[in-house]
Amino acid sequence: MPRRISESKQDKKRKADYEALTSPFMQIEGMKVAGARALLDLNIRHTYELRGRAPEVLLEELSKKRKSVADDDYLKYFRLAVDYAEREA
Repeated sequence: MPRRISESKQDKKRKADYEALTSPFMQIEGMKVAGARALLDLNIRHTYELRGRAPEVLLEELSKKRKSVADDDYLKYFRLAVDYAEREA
Protein backbone atom coordinates (compact mmCIF):
# COMPACT_ATOMS: atom_id res chain seq x y z
CA MET A 1 0.00 0.00 0.00
CA PRO A 2 2.71 2.60 0.76
CA ARG A 3 4.05 2.05 -2.72
CA ARG A 4 0.83 3.36 -4.29
CA ILE A 5 1.04 6.53 -2.23
CA SER A 6 4.58 7.23 -3.43
CA GLU A 7 3.55 6.50 -7.03
CA SER A 8 0.73 8.99 -6.65
CA LYS A 9 3.17 11.63 -5.40
CA GLN A 10 5.47 10.77 -8.26
CA ASP A 11 2.63 11.21 -10.76
CA LYS A 12 1.82 14.63 -9.30
CA LYS A 13 5.46 15.66 -9.58
CA ARG A 14 5.61 14.48 -13.19
CA LYS A 15 2.46 16.44 -14.00
CA ALA A 16 3.87 19.58 -12.35
CA ASP A 17 7.18 19.12 -14.17
CA TYR A 18 5.40 18.67 -17.50
CA GLU A 19 3.31 21.78 -16.91
CA ALA A 20 6.47 23.72 -16.08
CA LEU A 21 8.35 22.35 -19.09
CA THR A 22 5.58 23.36 -21.47
CA SER A 23 5.09 26.81 -19.91
CA PRO A 24 6.15 30.01 -21.69
CA PHE A 25 8.76 30.53 -18.96
CA MET A 26 10.96 27.81 -20.43
CA GLN A 27 11.57 30.08 -23.44
CA ILE A 28 13.58 32.35 -21.14
CA GLU A 29 17.29 31.69 -21.50
CA GLY A 30 18.72 30.33 -18.25
CA MET A 31 15.34 29.37 -16.75
CA LYS A 32 15.22 26.01 -14.99
CA VAL A 33 12.19 23.81 -14.43
CA ALA A 34 12.19 24.69 -10.73
CA GLY A 35 11.91 28.39 -11.55
CA ALA A 36 9.06 27.84 -14.01
CA ARG A 37 7.29 25.63 -11.48
CA ALA A 38 7.67 28.33 -8.81
CA LEU A 39 6.08 30.94 -11.08
CA LEU A 40 3.21 28.57 -11.84
CA ASP A 41 2.79 27.93 -8.11
CA LEU A 42 2.30 31.69 -7.74
CA ASN A 43 -0.52 31.44 -10.32
CA ILE A 44 1.50 33.33 -12.91
CA ARG A 45 0.83 31.73 -16.28
CA HIS A 46 2.20 34.23 -18.82
CA THR A 47 5.31 36.37 -19.00
CA TYR A 48 3.33 39.61 -19.40
CA GLU A 49 1.99 39.10 -15.87
CA LEU A 50 5.50 39.76 -14.58
CA ARG A 51 5.83 43.28 -15.98
CA GLY A 52 6.42 45.76 -13.17
CA ARG A 53 6.74 43.02 -10.54
CA ALA A 54 9.61 43.00 -8.06
CA PRO A 55 11.52 39.70 -7.97
CA GLU A 56 12.08 40.10 -4.22
CA VAL A 57 8.32 40.34 -3.63
CA LEU A 58 7.78 37.22 -5.75
CA LEU A 59 10.30 35.41 -3.55
CA GLU A 60 8.44 36.51 -0.41
CA GLU A 61 5.13 35.35 -1.91
CA LEU A 62 6.64 31.98 -2.77
CA SER A 63 7.99 31.59 0.77
CA LYS A 64 4.53 32.31 2.20
CA LYS A 65 2.78 30.00 -0.24
CA ARG A 66 5.15 27.09 0.41
CA LYS A 67 5.31 27.89 4.14
CA SER A 68 9.09 27.78 4.11
CA VAL A 69 11.93 30.07 3.19
CA ALA A 70 12.44 29.87 -0.56
CA ASP A 71 15.98 29.29 -1.81
CA ASP A 72 17.80 32.34 -3.17
CA ASP A 73 18.14 30.51 -6.51
CA TYR A 74 14.50 31.36 -7.07
CA LEU A 75 15.39 35.05 -6.87
CA LYS A 76 17.71 34.51 -9.84
CA TYR A 77 14.91 32.84 -11.82
CA PHE A 78 12.44 35.59 -10.91
CA ARG A 79 14.92 38.27 -12.00
CA LEU A 80 15.41 36.49 -15.32
CA ALA A 81 11.66 36.25 -15.85
CA VAL A 82 10.87 39.86 -14.89
CA ASP A 83 13.72 41.16 -17.06
CA TYR A 84 12.48 39.05 -19.99
CA ALA A 85 8.90 40.26 -19.53
CA GLU A 86 9.94 43.90 -19.45
CA ARG A 87 12.15 43.56 -22.54
CA GLU A 88 9.30 41.79 -24.32
CA ALA A 89 6.92 44.73 -23.79
